[in-house]
Amino acid sequence: MKNIFRYPSIIAVLCLGIIGVFIVLYTWQLFPFSSKVETTDNAYVRGNVTLVSPQVSGYITAVQVQDFMPVKRGDVLFDIDDSTYRQELLQAEAAEAQQQVTLDNFGQNRASGEASLQLAQAELQSAQATANKASLDSSRNGPLLASGVVAKTTGDEVRAAQLKAQADVAKAKASVNIARQDLALIDAGKASLQAALKSAQAKVAVARINLQHTRIIAPADGQLGEVSARAGQYVSAGTLLTSVTPETVWVNANFKERQLAEMVTGMPVTFTVDALNDHKFNGHISRISPATGSEFSVLKADNATGNFTKISQRIAVRIEIDTNQPQSKQLRPGMSAVVDVDTATRESIVKE
Repeated sequence: MKNIFRYPSIIAVLCLGIIGVFIVLYTWQLFPFSSKVETTDNAYVRGNVTLVSPQVSGYITAVQVQDFMPVKRGDVLFDIDDSTYRQELLQAEAAEAQQQVTLDNFGQNRASGEASLQLAQAELQSAQATANKASLDSSRNGPLLASGVVAKTTGDEVRAAQLKAQADVAKAKASVNIARQDLALIDAGKASLQAALKSAQAKVAVARINLQHTRIIAPADGQLGEVSARAGQYVSAGTLLTSVTPETVWVNANFKERQLAEMVTGMPVTFTVDALNDHKFNGHISRISPATGSEFSVLKADNATGNFTKISQRIAVRIEIDTNQPQSKQLRPGMSAVVDVDTATRESIVKE
């Protein structure tokens, strides 16, 4: 054994071997280098980037902003030519007014229908009174005609008057029925007139909304991206004009399956961002994805066919950034980060 240490080359090889073993143990986080800190560099800063597009078509008349400007919710970003939409609003308002007049005339038409019904009922009462008188005259003249006191001609006239009075009653009853049907028809038309008025009012509301949409406003406080719109440019609904990025950001870290065994929400996190010279930030786990990233892909792999190679899946973990960190204002969505989670805090968090 003593002879071995006489050769420096052997000592160097042994040292290199020991160093290599320690490197492997450290790389695989095996004893004595095992740690409860889970790390991933598959992490990125995220934010609610809102794409701004028009809801109506037309020519842009004014561009009120420039690239990367800060904006407040409700600030006007672009103006679209509104001449056509103003005329459409006037047309819709005129149609609404016409339908309102038609509905207002319904009251007059119904009053006229009620008056016609009352007139028909009065004529019926008059005809019934005449018929009653003719019936009485016929009853009185019957015995006189039989005894020869009254001439036969007079009896014929009384009989004819009675028949005419009965016919007038039938005619008056028909007139009452017609008047009632006319009034019912007028009442049935009210619902149609009201529906037509509501339709006209809805068209006015849509025209007003379209007119309002000719002014494109910021949906939230934040900072604009690149502004692609130009004055005089024709845009259609859905054309991308710019984007708004709010100040609120977070980190999405994608951990391997085996790394999530001890993770729970509320666990403290530290992370560094490449763009800020690896400045360390503090945060905490707010949510853990309900499935792996492959489950949300459009084209899912079918592991039941062909040769199978096991691939470790990753699950996204959302990390909220703690407050009172001035440099967090420099974070931008899309920046890459390195995240460290100390799972040794699990027991204290679970107890709480």
